[in-house]
Amino acid sequence: MASKLLFCTIAAIFVAYCFYKPLPENTEERWKMTLLSWIFGPVALVAEFTDMLGIVDYMDIMKLVISFSNVPAISDENVTVTKTTFNNVTVHLYFPKKSSHTQRRAMIYFHGGGWCMGSPDMKAYDLLARWVAHKLNAVVVSVDYRLAPANHFPAPFEDAYAATKYFLQKGILHLYNVDPERVCVSGDSAGGNLAAAVTQQLQEDSEIDVKPKVQALIYPALQNIDLDTPSYRDNRDMPGLSRKSMARAWSTYFATDKSLIEAMASNIHITSESNNLIKFANWSNLLPEELKKDHVYHSPKDGRSEFLKKYPQITDPRAAPLLVDDKKLSKLPLTYIITCMYDVLKDDGFMYAARLKHAGVQVIHDHYDNAFHGMMTLITSPTEQSLGMRMLNNYIIWLNDNL
Repeated sequence: MASKLLFCTIAAIFVAYCFYKPLPENTEERWKMTLLSWIFGPVALVAEFTDMLGIVDYMDIMKLVISFSNVPAISDENVTVTKTTFNNVTVHLYFPKKSSHTQRRAMIYFHGGGWCMGSPDMKAYDLLARWVAHKLNAVVVSVDYRLAPANHFPAPFEDAYAATKYFLQKGILHLYNVDPERVCVSGDSAGGNLAAAVTQQLQEDSEIDVKPKVQALIYPALQNIDLDTPSYRDNRDMPGLSRKSMARAWSTYFATDKSLIEAMASNIHITSESNNLIKFANWSNLLPEELKKDHVYHSPKDGRSEFLKKYPQITDPRAAPLLVDDKKLSKLPLTYIITCMYDVLKDDGFMYAARLKHAGVQVIHDHYDNAFHGMMTLITSPTEQSLGMRMLNNYIIWLNDNL
């Protein structure tokens, strides 16, 4: 009897640990966010356990679970969908069926998933692309870039850039009846990182005559040298994306090194040797006062230098677009940024918006006080969020007005 009671107690504690996530008071549709925690909490723990034992990589477990939301790339009454390749990179091409007497607009989109999971096949990304194509009468290119850990940086970036560069050729744009003056580059989370990095690189590429008119970055990851910003501190255990999960994603993007995950999660992977870059992500100078609260800034001067020496790609601007000077930022086009209050990446978006404005770039920044990371992908049953739908609608309205 005693052993059964002990087992039940341990099981109850385990279930409570997995399932319970305290949510902010202003959370909309709380039960749906709780449901997400119930689904992904235990899965993440199992993934941690199998990874620790060396059975299956953490990201492979998460990738498998997410793949259950995949849908076939089939055409419907509004949009023709095809899979093809641009510069040997697989893309999903969404072409609106409604007629057009003028050249169409176009959007190149990069999905999220921490550079390690996700694809254009996911139902949420498929719906997003269909709606943009239909409502804007635009051609949408959703890029299926290679993923880590099988393909570390710079492979995902190189795929994103190669596909974009191919599409921006005047002959290709003409083939799809796209107006060269009305192209957008966009993405969410890790895809927002790729969109920002690709847009920066395009400005420096003398081989490309066509430049994006706008970039639209949805809760983007933009820097990795300080994972101790106020938003990383305040939202370290929030649903959607925890501090440890983001450290794991960043680390896996660069290498298969478990010690790097712990170093990034503890914010000891950068030293004062990178002072010339630290200033570009100094939140004490870039965040509005209301976001600093009572937080005290600590410069990452006491880190372990071996990580940066071993993985210099950490500070490559193609991986961390915030780490470039104002001269490069000043060349960027009109920028739309979405941030969420309960998101470790919130401060990245705020810092990038501040730096872009200082560099003379026009920025429209939509901040959602009651939103979590990944909210704009919560547009399918059973976790469809009305807030996610509002964010998506506002995104499409902005594109319609500015693209």
